[in-house]
Amino acid sequence: MSFATAPDGAQLWYHVHPATVAGADRVTLLIAGQALGAQAWYPVVDRFRASGPVITYDHRGVGRSDDVFPAGGWSTRYSARDAAAVLDAAGVERAGVYGFSMGGRTAQWLAAEQPARVSRLVLGATTVGDRHGVRLPDAALRILVRSDRRALLEMFFTPDWLDTDPPEQEAILAAPRSLPAQRAHFAASMDHDAFAALSAVRAPTLVLHGEDDPLCLVDNARILGGAIDGARVITYPRLRHGYYLQEPRATADAALFLAG
Repeated sequence: MSFATAPDGAQLWYHVHPATVAGADRVTLLIAGQALGAQAWYPVVDRFRASGPVITYDHRGVGRSDDVFPAGGWSTRYSARDAAAVLDAAGVERAGVYGFSMGGRTAQWLAAEQPARVSRLVLGATTVGDRHGVRLPDAALRILVRSDRRALLEMFFTPDWLDTDPPEQEAILAAPRSLPAQRAHFAASMDHDAFAALSAVRAPTLVLHGEDDPLCLVDNARILGGAIDGARVITYPRLRHGYYLQEPRATADAALFLAG
């Protein structure tokens, strides 16, 4: 098992697909969403390996990573430092980065504050933050608080697709190790505000979003795309927050972009 050491000493589990990055021209780092870990990418990870090794990891408080958080509070900005620590541990100076949902918030900070580390950037189903973006709808917040499995899944996927009982649906079910970890992830997502920093992003950027996303409304993709110089935005009709698991074309678009 491989672990990276975060700035505060926390141990973060990561995995390289295949086992090494040695000699690779391109490496991709996949950053999962709120209270999710590497399992969020397992249904699609092989589709990114065509252009080189892929790194996945468990956020702190999830899976095999330490369930510890900085005394002053955790944030998406701090989460970007965790992501950089994973790259350091894997021996990767520069990578293509794909962040989903809260992982997209993390990726914004990584690309803005450490631009030399990000060769290409994909931001999926995410936002610049509530202050400059479109807020989380109250109806979605009620579902998150209620933890109704079917209602939660229907924010990610269309009901007709869910009725086929696809195995991919399990990938987005949050698995925090503790209630404090769940609260820390939620607070980091809700407090995110990278709008002013996005002018510093230098990596070619692709923004992906489901047009019927009830958790992070699609206008957020357009705001995000407009905040990053030269960013391209692709939206997918009918798809919701978990667009990348339901629609193979979305992963194909991301993989092609990351391959340059």
